[in-house]
Amino acid sequence: MEFVRSHILVCAGTGCTASKSHEVFDELVKQLESNGLDKEVKVIKTGCFGLCELGPVVVVYPEGSFYSRVTPDNVKRIVEEHILKGRIVRDLLYHETVKKDNISSINETGFYKKQLRIALRNCGIINPENIDEYIAYDGYAALARALTEQKPEEIIEIVQKSGLRGRGGAGFPTGRKWEFAAKAQGEEKYVACNADEGDPGAFMDRSILEGDPHSVLEAMAIAGYCIGAENGVIYIRAEYPIAVHRLEVAIGQAKEYGFLGKGIFGTDFNFDIEIRLGAGAFVCGEETALISSVEGRRGEPRPRPPFPAVKGIFGMPTLLNNVETYANIPWILQNGWEAMAKIGTEGAKGTKVFALGGKITNTGLVEVPMGTTIRDIVEVIGGGIPGGKKFKAAQTGGPSGGCIPASHIDTPIDYETLTSIGSMMGSGGLIIMDEDNCMVDIAKYFLDFTVEESCGKCVPCRIGTRRMYQLLEKITEGNGTMEDLDTLEELCEHIKQNSLCALGGSAPNPVLSTIKHFREEYVAHVRDKKCPSGICKNLLTYKILDNCKGCTACTRVCPVNAITGKVKEVHVIDPAKCIKCNACVEKCKFNSIIKE
Repeated sequence: MEFVRSHILVCAGTGCTASKSHEVFDELVKQLESNGLDKEVKVIKTGCFGLCELGPVVVVYPEGSFYSRVTPDNVKRIVEEHILKGRIVRDLLYHETVKKDNISSINETGFYKKQLRIALRNCGIINPENIDEYIAYDGYAALARALTEQKPEEIIEIVQKSGLRGRGGAGFPTGRKWEFAAKAQGEEKYVACNADEGDPGAFMDRSILEGDPHSVLEAMAIAGYCIGAENGVIYIRAEYPIAVHRLEVAIGQAKEYGFLGKGIFGTDFNFDIEIRLGAGAFVCGEETALISSVEGRRGEPRPRPPFPAVKGIFGMPTLLNNVETYANIPWILQNGWEAMAKIGTEGAKGTKVFALGGKITNTGLVEVPMGTTIRDIVEVIGGGIPGGKKFKAAQTGGPSGGCIPASHIDTPIDYETLTSIGSMMGSGGLIIMDEDNCMVDIAKYFLDFTVEESCGKCVPCRIGTRRMYQLLEKITEGNGTMEDLDTLEELCEHIKQNSLCALGGSAPNPVLSTIKHFREEYVAHVRDKKCPSGICKNLLTYKILDNCKGCTACTRVCPVNAITGKVKEVHVIDPAKCIKCNACVEKCKFNSIIKE
């Protein structure tokens, strides 16, 4: 057996790949070969480590040294100093792991210490394109035990007792959904996986598929055994090429090892999985629209009931869960339902993966126990707001969610609590905003997305969301009235109650939550014709203060010659000419130009 003294793990998720981690990988291989170390040191491409802001990430074991923002130019030093001489290159390490006298584990940092990785348990640890590494971490053991030792109803009961709820947004109890599909009658049945992750800023499911695809395949096979299905379908958007590739590799390996196909583990159970690519329609995240797309039809929702568990793909009973939900299943069966049931809150068990972004120091992927507060995520895991700015709001649930104000920063994250304050769990996008964000503009941004993604099948969504957007546009342009606010709220309620699917029904959430928690900003836009955050251009006036040095830097960058003044004299901006491009503010070294 070949002896390997060190393993070098290189993040090959989408984030790090975009930062050229593949070039770092190639350079590592080259440097190890040139130093005669290629037989002693193994370089492995792995999934997301979570700290996406620090990519490309390279971790060297057995020391566990966490190198961040590594470039191909850094690789020679890492190989020659760390691998050859045993001297860790401290200046390339993630700064929180560098202590005065030693190097601490990445798990001791603020970003990781409050996390609990279940769905992400193998991401950043194994090579997602090597089935043997998944097996080494007890992969497919849950499937083997299920098929040879357990009855379908026993497994469904375990899932029910665990308290696992759907991680795709609605939070429906997973075990109950499995039970419904198992009891449904049909000539054949389907197990479907929703990997159509379309929320702006969301990349939870993508990262699981890129870092641990076999966990989803194993869970789908277990689900197939439980409900009596032999056919599995993974619906994934084509914009996820790395995830698609790793799924294809994983399915091929699982078939080769006999974990998919005929007579799995020597039993009479047959199960196979195919991939269906989506074209990037947000509405296809809704289960009935997804099913229509899988069938080759236009992705449009249909009325329910019947629910997919009764009548789904090609009219057959279909079990549909999202990627994160499935990723929990093998862990539950390996560790027992009690292990998950003791994590989280009374009504929300286990953990939740969030894509943390926006005005936050540590942008990345986090997994925390249900009940973790927004404060812990923002201030501890996220590292706080950059530039000393104040936390203003958190948007959960993407375009379907709502904005949670700073007054609710100690809110524990679970399904019912978020709903009670006007937001929702959603699939797991978590966007942080600071004092410079305009909440009216934020509501308009998310509504603009919803308008573009509406399938147009029902009138409330097709026309109502566009009308809401027009009213928000009117307000941000300084033409709004107080009556418009009343109309906006009335429209929101009509759309929530009458839309065909959850996309339309939840589209008003960003508007309603911002009106509820930040009404004073709406009033300022309407009554005072001012944007308190200085974001809405039509409501801004640029002014040069008396401390202007007359350096003429602003006049040289103004594209419309709106600034006049002599050298060493206070300059003046002509508001009639000013296009509010902000170039003068960015160029001024004396903070002499303000926005009012």
